[in-house]
Amino acid sequence: MNAATSRLTSKSQTVIPKAVREKLGLRPGDTVRYRIERGRVVIEKVLAEDDPFAVFVEWAGEADAKAYDGL
Repeated sequence: MNAATSRLTSKSQTVIPKAVREKLGLRPGDTVRYRIERGRVVIEKVLAEDDPFAVFVEWAGEADAKAYDGL
């Protein structure tokens, strides 16, 4: 893969191109990290062990999402 492109929507959203998703092993629900290095953006898949809050699965319910929405 040489280069892939995508466009921003009016809400500044974009689709990660299929070739990039496949190369990073991205699946729906995965989290990605954006880092800026020397004027370029690096996109990488965030692994569960990278997320210090991933161990608190008991707080991942719908009621918790509603209670903490907007904080």
